Amino acid sequence: MYDQSLIHGLFRDQLTLCGVHEGERVTVLSRGRERLDYADAFMYAARSLGATTFHLRLPHPLPDAGTWSVGSTELAASPQAVEALKQSDMLIDLAFLLFSPEQFAVQAAGTRILTVVEPIELLARLTPSPALRERVEAAAGLLEKASTLRFTNEHGTDVTYRLGAYPTVPEYGYTDTPGRWDHWPAGFVFTGAADDGVDGRIVLGPGDVLLPQNSYVTDRVEFTIEKGFITDIRGGFDADLIRSYITSFDDPRGYGMSHIGWGLDERAHWHGLAQPSFPGGMGMELRSVYGNVMFSIGPNNELGGPNDTACHLDIPMRGCSLFLDDEPVVIDGDIAVPDLRAPSRR
Repeated sequence: MYDQSLIHGLFRDQLTLCGVHEGERVTVLSRGRERLDYADAFMYAARSLGATTFHLRLPHPLPDAGTWSVGSTELAASPQAVEALKQSDMLIDLAFLLFSPEQFAVQAAGTRILTVVEPIELLARLTPSPALRERVEAAAGLLEKASTLRFTNEHGTDVTYRLGAYPTVPEYGYTDTPGRWDHWPAGFVFTGAADDGVDGRIVLGPGDVLLPQNSYVTDRVEFTIEKGFITDIRGGFDADLIRSYITSFDDPRGYGMSHIGWGLDERAHWHGLAQPSFPGGMGMELRSVYGNVMFSIGPNNELGGPNDTACHLDIPMRGCSLFLDDEPVVIDGDIAVPDLRAPSRR
């Protein structure tokens, strides 16, 4: 259990990294009774930096409203609330707006957004830094110049992404740029291929991760990808689980290939989900693990693409090798480019 004064200090340091200063308007967005302690701490921190702040609290969905899905938010029924958020310099998102039209509208107005939904234990251990930002942005510079990305592993993965259609996104855990979104904690970089630009085979092995299921793969899963869509999924229990999940959305766009990238935070633990005391969250630690290669299935509207399906899977993988225009960036799960390597790994 963290002392509230320590949380206040942690959140104040985070807002300082985000450039919050006297005269700015900072809004905290929450839902129901979720993360009310975070809301209070962020408002306290914002006020201590001279910003004006208020808390917009959304209701929980009604029992007959169905289950929550990616890109769906109660803000859709409250255009007045969206307009209020657009007047803010910074939005602290405790409700998870990612992939929603409402988030895109708020960003387009110049409001910078920081999503914070992970447990306090992870926020404290994976506090961002300018040094991490520098390495993530250097990785983004390499990725945005590349025309092809290929990755492989010992299980038989060999897949190629044709790049250049969509922007590259660096996530380093804070944002001080108008209209920019980030997620605390984070330490990775990604982009998307052309909509018909992914071909090959991806093979998962034991220990690879399924998100948002927050589970480790236990046996081999083989995906066949043709022209940007999964055409076949083979394997045992895990393959059945993935097929069942995608099928449940009744949307063929759920088989589309979304973003691709790799992790750069050496402090992130691969075993995080295996700890009995794992405090929940949505798997940001696993996405950030140093040298992991993560591919995603489903929506690419975050990058400006046309696929806004609610079916989304992020799959961080261990022990992969990744090449940009045939130049090695990750080799067997370790960063190969000197400028991208963590100081402790040099």
